[in-house]
Amino acid sequence: MKYVGAHISASGGVENAPVNAHAIGAKAFAFFTKNQRQWFAAAYSEQNIELFRSRCKEYGYSPDQILPHSSYLINLGNPGEEEVQKSRAAFNDEMKRCEQLGINRLNFHPGSHLNQISVDACLDRIAESINIALEKTNGVTAVIENTAGQGTNLGHTFEQIAHIIDKVEDKSRVGVCLDTAHTLAAGYEIRTREGFDETFLKFEEIVGFRYLRGMHINDSKKELATRVDRHDSLGKGVMHMDLFSFIMNDPRFDHMPLILETPDETLWAEEIQQLYSLQQ
Repeated sequence: MKYVGAHISASGGVENAPVNAHAIGAKAFAFFTKNQRQWFAAAYSEQNIELFRSRCKEYGYSPDQILPHSSYLINLGNPGEEEVQKSRAAFNDEMKRCEQLGINRLNFHPGSHLNQISVDACLDRIAESINIALEKTNGVTAVIENTAGQGTNLGHTFEQIAHIIDKVEDKSRVGVCLDTAHTLAAGYEIRTREGFDETFLKFEEIVGFRYLRGMHINDSKKELATRVDRHDSLGKGVMHMDLFSFIMNDPRFDHMPLILETPDETLWAEEIQQLYSLQQ
């Protein structure tokens, strides 16, 4: 069973997220647990929590079909002590929000070294940040999103992701989300059958499919190995629809959120149907 959806709006209250997802025919959804441009936000009310849970039940969304996204402000590998503490506090808050809502995973961009510490030191710092968050929460998996490798962002190679996971103490509560646009931009050719198979063989060998908790399904405006993060609507970028057909017909990607982050939200309902039509 494929769970395809999109990163929808939770404007007006987190309880609106499942309603908005249902309206576009999504079988999965992502959302920001709070305003992604602010460090902190008001706590959820009991009504927010109760309505979110009841609407998820009403529309048939289980925790395995929901992949919230943390704030882009968070840098769990920040070399500055004061700065990393601020990021850790914000991340812990978002993990706690997921726990309150009954969600079992939170997707986040791992972090950046800002040219101030080594790559390995930054990866270690990210893992330490995850360990702190896991100690303070229950039942929520920290899901590392691979990046395009733009600027000083880490997590663009499978080896870097494996390094972080290796240092996380509770392996049962760390996972990975692979973004198709980021994967291509980072240098992994996934558009051909041969390239797709080779890339995911590497992923299995270096990281392991047991850690995969979701995917972001995006076309890319930028070519292979450019290390530039620019999403495009399906079939309108440098990808081919073959890639999305490979994913939709591969059982390794069953039973996890497959989330569109394509730029034109008016196309999401159409894109969801388009992806399901690729199934053979």
